[in-house]
Amino acid sequence: MRAFKACFCLKKDRQKPGYEDPIILASETPFTVNEVEALHDLFKKLSSTIIDDGLIHKEEFRLALFQNSSKQNLFADRIFDLFDVKCNGVIKFGEFVRSLSIFHPNAPESDKIAFLFRLYDLRQTGYIEIEELKEMVFALLSESNLDLSDDVVESIVEKTMREADMKGDGKIDEEEWREFVKKNPSIIRNMTLPYLKELTLAFPSFVLTSEVPD
Repeated sequence: MRAFKACFCLKKDRQKPGYEDPIILASETPFTVNEVEALHDLFKKLSSTIIDDGLIHKEEFRLALFQNSSKQNLFADRIFDLFDVKCNGVIKFGEFVRSLSIFHPNAPESDKIAFLFRLYDLRQTGYIEIEELKEMVFALLSESNLDLSDDVVESIVEKTMREADMKGDGKIDEEEWREFVKKNPSIIRNMTLPYLKELTLAFPSFVLTSEVPD
């Protein structure tokens, strides 16, 4: 009877939109099949808090992070947008797993650096400009409960631009960003979670945690 129930639940999951076979996802990411199945349990919880349709909507994403579906946060919204690979306003299970694989210890460092670049490139121009950097620093400080004066934030942003903008054109391209992060590895320190258990238990906190360039 228990085996029948498990089989029925599996078939039901497979009928959800966006469901992908854990074996296939494991073959495409650093996760094992067991880890993908554990992520599916997390995904089911997140995707059924408001609308039980097998998809994570932005409101559900915010609810998981803030216990408030209407609270807006630039950093969290950018994470959602990057997870929403197809740009259709929802996160499917496959997108969820592939995006989270960036945080796996075995994920290439180059992928982590590229992910952060896209996170800061708010307007998707292929460059990080000073206003984008400033907006992200303010968003990170706000969620970290760090109260810094505008002058201190300006100083952080200007120092980062001086160090990263090696071409002196007022913006940071991907090559400059890679070099900057290599010189300041602490920036991607929180891009690696050593254990899947830590990820499933601390999903809200890790999404809202990042290093502010100093």
